[in-house]
Amino acid sequence: MLRNFAREDAESMYQLNADVEVIRYTGDEPFASSEEALNFISNYDRYTKYGYGRWTVLHSETQEYLGWCGLNYNDTTKETDLGFRFMKKFWGHGYATEAAKESLNYGFSHLGLKKIIGRAMIENVASIRVLTKLGMKFEKEFEAHGSRAQQYFIQGK
Repeated sequence: MLRNFAREDAESMYQLNADVEVIRYTGDEPFASSEEALNFISNYDRYTKYGYGRWTVLHSETQEYLGWCGLNYNDTTKETDLGFRFMKKFWGHGYATEAAKESLNYGFSHLGLKKIIGRAMIENVASIRVLTKLGMKFEKEFEAHGSRAQQYFIQGK
């Protein structure tokens, strides 16, 4: 289940970003506290500013917090990117692919986007595997956070 970030996600989001393996390839710093995660959620303006953003991903049966996934508009590059981050205990179960597929479908069907990109550090083979499973094609290599990264893309029909 995908839904907008909510206040009740703060502790889970804090725990997600506290895992060094989870944020290893992101360039992000962990939240200092669940209060900092709550502040991030409270100030997350993407839904009102652009009409879309990242979403909390919950297990459809148990409502357990799995992580987040969704689209993000980049003001600098004028591109929409697909992103995802999941609790380590849920890696390898297909949740990232399933949530990302729904995010792409929403972007093309409901938002009318023409192109969506996905980026990952070259070493992050699991994320690159998700992007290619979704039908994304390699577009370019670039530097991010002092490492080499790759950009993939998919176009709407």
